[in-house]
Amino acid sequence: MGFFDKLRAELIDIIEWVDDSRHTLVWRFPRYHNQIKNGAQLIVRPGQMAVFVHRGQVADTFEEGHYTLKTDNLPILSTLAGWKYGFDSPFKAEVYFVSTRQITDLKWGTPNPVTFRDPDYGPMQVRAFGNYVLRAIDPKILLKELVGTDSSFETDEITEFMRAEIAAAFQAIVGEAQKSILDLSAATREFSEDLRQEVCERIDDEMGLEVPALQIVNFSLPPEIEEMLQTRARMNIVGNLEEYQRYQTSEAIRAAAENPAGGGATEGLGLGMGFAMAGNMMNNLNRGFGGGGGATAAPPPPPTVQWHVAVNGQTQGPFSPQQLQAGISSGQVTPETQVWNAGLGGWTPAGQVPALSSMFGATPPPPPPPPAP
Repeated sequence: MGFFDKLRAELIDIIEWVDDSRHTLVWRFPRYHNQIKNGAQLIVRPGQMAVFVHRGQVADTFEEGHYTLKTDNLPILSTLAGWKYGFDSPFKAEVYFVSTRQITDLKWGTPNPVTFRDPDYGPMQVRAFGNYVLRAIDPKILLKELVGTDSSFETDEITEFMRAEIAAAFQAIVGEAQKSILDLSAATREFSEDLRQEVCERIDDEMGLEVPALQIVNFSLPPEIEEMLQTRARMNIVGNLEEYQRYQTSEAIRAAAENPAGGGATEGLGLGMGFAMAGNMMNNLNRGFGGGGGATAAPPPPPTVQWHVAVNGQTQGPFSPQQLQAGISSGQVTPETQVWNAGLGGWTPAGQVPALSSMFGATPPPPPPPPAP
């Protein structure tokens, strides 16, 4: 290589950055000891900005475009280098390319639970996670505050800082929220925008960065809190527990009646449930006739006779007379059903007990035969 060829190799006449990465924020042009040639070509592609630094001081900034470097478009560098009447010789300067496009698919999350004061349930711990978008808006501040003398600055070097800033902003937003924990998921979009604005206020003037988009993907609660909320939701769906129990009892009786092959256990179950439902109905009637509200409580009724019923060799009961009447009306207790109470000497068919025989009523005679054709 001749002397002049070597000299030309030492001079840089094209300055550009072909960005083939997706997470590089700042990249320094590898000048080494080469000097920039007078009249060199500067190529700044879309989504980039070029910044010239002379002896540690930020000089001129170029947006996207194709430039021929002259004193006309390097006014600050010309002043710093003392070029009063232009320059003809090569010069030395560091050139940094800053990516101004949006860097997506960045993740964030709360490393520790954040205290949320629910107006209904009180203080509880909540976590959140999501994603955000980062973009450089002021290359000069970015170079001064973050990059320094690094030849390349990746988003990995700032993600931990961003996660901490987002987590701190999330804690501030949640602490001021006046919503119930049950409304957080419905207000995700509102919370996301408030969080994004809070983060931007923290980093735009200090770091030269902005967050064009931020999303909260999910809120999460401790497992025990989620279980309690699900239990309460199920209770709200059930509504009136007493009515729900009556409905379940009636459904069980209907199922037992539709399954006569269920055997003695099914019959006993249906009989017991029928008596229980009759007892509930009687209690409701008693409450309806002055048993509730603010009225003066009536004296307790006298003790009633308690009946036991034999079903398939098993004793069912005790049952009140009203419950036994309900069993007779439904056909579950017949005159041949064995009953017993403390006043009887032993098990006796119900139709032979004077206190119960009147409940069965008169048995109608068999119907007349159909007329002859």
